[in-house]
Amino acid sequence: MSQSTSGKIPTKKPQRVQFTPQERKSSMLLALLFSTRMLGLFLLTPIFAVAAQSIVGGNDAMKVGIALGAYGLTQALMQIPLGMASDKFGRRPVIIGGMVLFIIGGVVSALATSVDGIIVGRVLQGLGAISAAITAWVADATRPEVRTRAMAMVGSAIGLSFAVSLVLSPVMVGQFGLSGLFWAISGLGLVCLLIAAFAIPEYPRAEPIIQAKASDVLGHKELLRLNFGVFALHFILMTLFVVVPGVLAQIGGFDSGSLWKVYLPVILVSFAFMIPAVIYTETRKAHKKVLQALVLGLAVVMAFMPLFSSLLWGMVVFLLLFFAVFNTLEALQPSLVSRVAPADYKGLAMGFYNTTQSLGVFGGGLAGGFVASTAGVQWALWMGAGLAVMWWLSTRRFNAQL
Repeated sequence: MSQSTSGKIPTKKPQRVQFTPQERKSSMLLALLFSTRMLGLFLLTPIFAVAAQSIVGGNDAMKVGIALGAYGLTQALMQIPLGMASDKFGRRPVIIGGMVLFIIGGVVSALATSVDGIIVGRVLQGLGAISAAITAWVADATRPEVRTRAMAMVGSAIGLSFAVSLVLSPVMVGQFGLSGLFWAISGLGLVCLLIAAFAIPEYPRAEPIIQAKASDVLGHKELLRLNFGVFALHFILMTLFVVVPGVLAQIGGFDSGSLWKVYLPVILVSFAFMIPAVIYTETRKAHKKVLQALVLGLAVVMAFMPLFSSLLWGMVVFLLLFFAVFNTLEALQPSLVSRVAPADYKGLAMGFYNTTQSLGVFGGGLAGGFVASTAGVQWALWMGAGLAVMWWLSTRRFNAQL
């Protein structure tokens, strides 16, 4: 008999939809484009607080923080308008225009002799806010059945570029100086421009990045909590990098060219933690539980880090714990946005998510620099701990089915 003993007809397990060769190629190229551009931005973050001391204004923590966060402000202002422009004029011309601004900003920074000049360059770089346009291009190039995997490919590539930047930037500054680092960043921008101009096919824009009202996202409580989460995460990250390079230089004698000796082992071990954490979350469908645990862990790390800021081994341990949590949250949060956002305005939801992320970068650089320069390094880190506690409290109100 064809029926089972229970009387039910056995059903076949649904087959996983595979990428077409064109979808795989486009997804890989867009991931390369996004991650290369982000590498150009990330390269400055882990080293600038120490490297800037060689130029005028580099000893002013407030100015250093503004320079680190300046691109985040203009990114936040331009993210949604340029996403809308990409719907009207096409993804390629908007991304090419954004990369031209990115390159010009890098050149301005490379030629600058003061932190003020670098702030101008960073503002110009941020005006080329193309994250929403690239995300929309990924959606154009893929079917709904494989789109989440394509987005995950992009997200993983960005995470890898951040890890690479932590190790590569100290080496580059040690060899070529701060100006040489900005020339390299401009070179990466040129690579991105060429990829966007010649390598990636154009696709019909079937799903606009902006296809609903802003009130749809602003009235969605779960999305607001996720937006606050990405704001907090990047605020804390930028605050950390305003103060930690200087602390490591002071207690460990590390100059800008040798900080990689701390960053490399920290990143390798933190990734070893991240991979099983992500697998556990997806297989057990424990997104809310894991999110709450990670955010609480982030608050604890930031609260205790100042107490060990005079000990090299203590700072290394707490940096390792920080990046283990940060990398996992960075992978988890965008997937939660895609799970929570209704299908008819996922694009707009991602636009707001990218905008609040950029605001976190700006806010963390500005506030971290201000607090470090007026109240001290410890209070800047405790500020991050306080924000993480607020984030943890917001996660407790998530839908139980998340």
